[in-house]
Parts: sequence; structure tokens; C-alpha cells
Amino acid sequence: MKEGRGELTFKDYSTLFKSLYPQLCVFAHKYLDNLELSKDIVQEVFIKVWEEKTTFQDENHTTDYFYKAVRNKCLNHLKSKQHLLTERYGQENMEIYGTEEFLMSEAIVVETTVIIENAIKTLPAKAAQVIRLSIKDYTNDEIAKALSISINTVKDHKKVAYRKLRKLLDFLRQVLGLLAMG
Repeated sequence: MKEGRGELTFKDYSTLFKSLYPQLCVFAHKYLDNLELSKDIVQEVFIKVWEEKTTFQDENHTTDYFYKAVRNKCLNHLKSKQHLLTERYGQENMEIYGTEEFLMSEAIVVETTVIIENAIKTLPAKAAQVIRLSIKDYTNDEIAKALSISINTVKDHKKVAYRKLRKLLDFLRQVLGLLAMG
């Protein structure tokens, strides 16, 4: 996306959609617990931006705008379904979902997940499979059986993957450490 004010070209809009749509769907899902509805809401936000020819100051402003717009659309939906939300979360939690802190914490979780998934995609295929199963709390024995490989092979894949991921994600650990202090 270009710096400065101006209308989004179709190419800019398409790039923006491809880069933000998946994580915004995950973000909306945190509020709605319904993937199809989450997709619909995110699409509605993108359509509104396109139809209204919304302009943005810069890339950070754009990302912030989309997260807030999706949050607001989710909250409006939940308010229209207030009784269901109250049953699910209790009235005392309703205020929490509208706070800036909740928005930021959920956005950080989604963005971190995207970064980790992109790092995992750089691993060799078997190592990536091993790590994904490990993240899902599979034991080494369960991973070995699921992938029809030996436990020692699982351990070797983990060792290689962790070494590479540690290098790729070191900056993320530092950033998250700074956020925890602030």
C-alpha cells in the first residue's frame, strides 16, 4: 500500500484483502465463535471500505482501521443477539469485549499466530507436520504413529525445527517480552 492519502486502487485493495482477510476472520471468530459468520462480517467490512472508497494515511492506520471495524461489527452483531451472549459469557464480560485492551490482546494473539504459522511453513514438510501435531499436544509416540515414523525421527524433526524456528522467531520473543513489561 502506498504512503500518503489516496483512494485504494483495485490492486492495493486486492493485496490488502489477501494479507488481512485470514487473520481478521480468526479475530472475528474470537468474538463470535462462528467461522462462517466471522467470514461474512470481515467480507462486509472490506465491501464497505471498497464501496465508500475509504482512504488511509498509511499501512498501520489501515490495519488498525480494519481490526476496529471488524471488532465493532462483531460487537454490533453480539448486541443484537445480547441474550445469547449473556447466556454464553455472562453480563459482566460484555463490557470487556468492547475495550481497547481486549482488541489489542486479541489482535496480538492473531498476528502472533500468523507469524508463527508463516515460520512453520518454511520448515521441511515432515518437520512442519511434527511441529503442528506437537502444538496440538500430541506426544512423541502419538506423532510417530500418526506419521508412520520412528520416535527418534520425531525427535530429530523437532530438534531441526526448533533450531530454525528459534532463529526465525527470536524477534517475536523480544517484542512479546517488551509488551509484557509495558
